[in-house]
Amino acid sequence: MIMPSEGYLLDTNIVSAYIKNIGEIRKCLNDIARKEKELFISIVTHYEIRRGLLAVNATRKMKIFEEICKQFRILWFDSLEISENASEIYASLRKRGELISDNDIMIAATALTYNLTVITDDGHFGRIQGISVENWLRK
Repeated sequence: MIMPSEGYLLDTNIVSAYIKNIGEIRKCLNDIARKEKELFISIVTHYEIRRGLLAVNATRKMKIFEEICKQFRILWFDSLEISENASEIYASLRKRGELISDNDIMIAATALTYNLTVITDDGHFGRIQGISVENWLRK
């Protein structure tokens, strides 16, 4: 079981930045690993990155991504609690007229379920109540 507040869930744009070696992402992730905080990737992020790399036949970047997947634990969308949290996030955002993509809702629900901080460059995660968000690309 994941312990509360002891890890980070990397959003798709952060994993993409890591693959492309943008900004200080690699340094930040290495620093976190040294502090013994766990780094996670949602199965949704895995899908989004892999489909994109396959679509453009980016073999070099695919190898980097495969190494990332060995380093960071992948969290599956395999819990009723994640589904329930995703449904509540969707309903809350819809009522406020602030919907985001289902993929991002599922990533947020995973973070909420496991009490992980979402690392993202997407400001819309800030609309979601109950999750902690950081942006390591804009430090």
